[in-house]
Amino acid sequence: MRTAPTPLADARTFLFVPGNRPERFDKAVKSGADAVVFDLEDAVPPAEKESARASIDDAWPALRNAGVPLVIRINTPAEPQGREDLRWLARLEAPAGIMVPKADSGAMLGAVLSSAPGAAILPLIESAAAYGSLADIAAAQGVLRLVVGHIDFQADTGMGCSEDQAELAPLRFAVSVATRCHGLAPAVDGVTVSIDDDDALRRDTRRALRFGFGGKLCIHPRQVAVVHQAMQPGHDELAWARRVLEADAASAGAAVRLDGKMVDAPVVLQARRTLARAGR
Repeated sequence: MRTAPTPLADARTFLFVPGNRPERFDKAVKSGADAVVFDLEDAVPPAEKESARASIDDAWPALRNAGVPLVIRINTPAEPQGREDLRWLARLEAPAGIMVPKADSGAMLGAVLSSAPGAAILPLIESAAAYGSLADIAAAQGVLRLVVGHIDFQADTGMGCSEDQAELAPLRFAVSVATRCHGLAPAVDGVTVSIDDDDALRRDTRRALRFGFGGKLCIHPRQVAVVHQAMQPGHDELAWARRVLEADAASAGAAVRLDGKMVDAPVVLQARRTLARAGR
């Protein structure tokens, strides 16, 4: 069974904003990002975790009226700060989603769901343990989408990657397969750390699409429009998709040759997905 479409399930861009920088909150929700992630983890120093929660608390009523899905990235529940985040979440009017770092098992996610029962769970796959437990994590109650944290994954495994990150292809492939097997919304790929390199961002986004991903984490508002544009099919792709559907309609659903290639049901499905992306 596939996940039903919702704004968070369909989100292409997830823009991080540090929880300890309330002056950036309004800009984040007005950035055009499909979802905004208020970060309590990596972007917030240990001494500012408590004040970051308080800043989000203060802004929360106004933020909830912004019309954008709001996500909280907590600290890992395996550590004291994460457990404090869960106690705080139980008092917060439920966000659209909770992003869980170091989500190494499905059991870890149960405590998160108990603290925010109305929120979707977005586990970050960023360790060897998570890779080995993908099926367990993807099957956990409340999980909406899997998220790749490739930088932490490299740190955990000691891997070094070339510019095209070919070494991480098995990780992305496994996440894509687990997503499909468990009927989740399309997975979300990790950040591009080069804020001013639009070409690198486009390449990273298109690689994510090739792996079947449907979203990408962003670390700066200027990345949002670039990702959205890169996710749009090009003119040639659209022309091909329309011709495939025309040929399919003319053949009444039977397999047919187009440009010397066979067009059958899987090809028609790919064409429909291409046109659906154009509709965004």
